[in-house]
Amino acid sequence: MSSANTRLEKDLLGTLEVPADAYYGIQTLRACNNFNLSGVPLAHYPNFVIALAMVKQAAADANHQLGYLSADKHKAITLACKQLIDGQHHDQFIVDMIQGGAGTSTNMNANEVIANLALEAMGKAKGEYQFLHPNNDVNMAQSTNDAYPTAIRVGLLLGYQDLLTSLKALMNAFQAKGVEFSSVLKMGRTQLQDAVPMTLGQEFNAFATNLGEDLNRLDKLVPDLLTWVNLGGTAIGTGINADPRYQGLAVQRLAAISGHPVKAATDLIEATYDMGAFVLLSGMLKRTAVKLSKICNDLRLLSSGPRTGINEINLPPRQPGSSIMPGKVNPVIPEAVNQVAYEIIGNDLSLTMAAEAGQLQLNVMEPLIAWKTFDSIRLLKRAMDMLREHCIEGITANEQHCRELVEHSIGLVTALNPYIGYENSTRIAKIALETGRGVLELVREENLLDEELLAEILRPENMIAPRSIPQK
Repeated sequence: MSSANTRLEKDLLGTLEVPADAYYGIQTLRACNNFNLSGVPLAHYPNFVIALAMVKQAAADANHQLGYLSADKHKAITLACKQLIDGQHHDQFIVDMIQGGAGTSTNMNANEVIANLALEAMGKAKGEYQFLHPNNDVNMAQSTNDAYPTAIRVGLLLGYQDLLTSLKALMNAFQAKGVEFSSVLKMGRTQLQDAVPMTLGQEFNAFATNLGEDLNRLDKLVPDLLTWVNLGGTAIGTGINADPRYQGLAVQRLAAISGHPVKAATDLIEATYDMGAFVLLSGMLKRTAVKLSKICNDLRLLSSGPRTGINEINLPPRQPGSSIMPGKVNPVIPEAVNQVAYEIIGNDLSLTMAAEAGQLQLNVMEPLIAWKTFDSIRLLKRAMDMLREHCIEGITANEQHCRELVEHSIGLVTALNPYIGYENSTRIAKIALETGRGVLELVREENLLDEELLAEILRPENMIAPRSIPQK
């Protein structure tokens, strides 16, 4: 018996009281009762909800065109899907991202919400499924096994350009610092030891180049990986319960609705179980995260100190760094990016294991694959925006300190090696280390080079790029 606040709905297992104002129905409610796991609902990823609505709209268009869905029902479903695509009612997508059933709960959450929104548009009450049914009408000619993975791909296509925009903006911020610091001479380091001189601008330009590689690869990779969909394959790729003409029409409509050139996979049975595209995409996201983490490690080292560390750059102070040490300011932004990178690396491992765990004609671990892919993209975008806005754009250089480190570095002897020979260079370096005296001081003392040549060698532009060495 339902109350004023609930309505009674029925399914295979019996009846349940659903909140009267809810657009979701009994199968969504059962899933919520069963899967209280991550605490992350479908609504957390708006592009995923929008993609689900786009898939349902494409299916309805195809079914109506083929004469299986009446004009009244098609119009009502279209109005419902439009509301979801416009960002309305996403709070009704309450199923946990982690769920058993290979995504059936997600698919039914979409079917029930769209059905009840459509019923409302038809002037009917929620739950009056005799007029428009979640399975018979909204899910017509579909299975979770083709609608769900297609929606994952479309959802990722809807959002990946935002990720690339953030990546490009971060790359540009590093390039801008490369220009700003182009004349700041500093010591390069290998294995945390002094190596040879370079400019701070070269170091920041290398950061930009490093990220630019991934920007180019992601820009080419993502569309190629995700545009091939198995919509129309229904349960296992054979297309059972769908009109032979349905697949072509549904995929064509999905491309038009989504604005992305989605295409039908050539082998729908393979496309129904294969998760290789997500493995490759996740690997690329991991690669970018690893690169970002390495860059952030460098920023923390270069700004270390300030009095007892490298202290070549200053990161913008974001907050007091200690509850006990007055005046301490920590590199909190790079530290946070490091932690995001570790999370993305973990996501990639989870996704990899889930992709491997498929059996026969379906991978039931798709919900985990969907969650980890969407989550990695969300985290990576936010981390890059944070790093750019709160750190990179405000970095300043300690130019005089950088030059002093170069002039007092043992590594400076490498620049002199072609002129005074390896034995002399090694001996000078050893004496400098043992006595604490400077390399230039010792070279001058032993008259190994005249002042004019020494000045020429030590010009910054001659120490940071290849140049011809005079023949002896």
